[in-house]
Amino acid sequence: MRVIGTRWAVSFADLCLLLLGFLIIAQAKPDPAKLAAGIRSQAGLAARTETSFAAVRMFEPGEAVLTIAGRREIAAFAARAGKTRIRLQSSGADRATTRLDGWELAAARTAAVARALVAEGIAEDRLLLSIDRADNHAQRLSLVAE
Repeated sequence: MRVIGTRWAVSFADLCLLLLGFLIIAQAKPDPAKLAAGIRSQAGLAARTETSFAAVRMFEPGEAVLTIAGRREIAAFAARAGKTRIRLQSSGADRATTRLDGWELAAARTAAVARALVAEGIAEDRLLLSIDRADNHAQRLSLVAE
């Protein structure tokens, strides 16, 4: 009787059971963000940090100048983000002003947030920026540390 030749079957069965368990959990349709955070934490990776805000709450009216509260919020996010890559996404646009149209205002505000992050010690090569004005709503800015 040779036992050595069938040892691989035990490891293969363990792998199949782990895969089956993962697929069952994935099919149970949990909250995707919580599932991803759980997988990241089990793999020893940092949890994803995310924040989103309305641009009118963070900037002077009709301008791309951050308010004091806006600078504080960006500084707090930068401290939580650590050394991860940061995705800065702008969607929508506020009304045009006499100085800037909607596109220019959205782009200038996105750049102002990026500059504030760099001022807080975030390296420029860790920033990914995107501007999408396809939505017909006021500008929202999202920061995601990945």
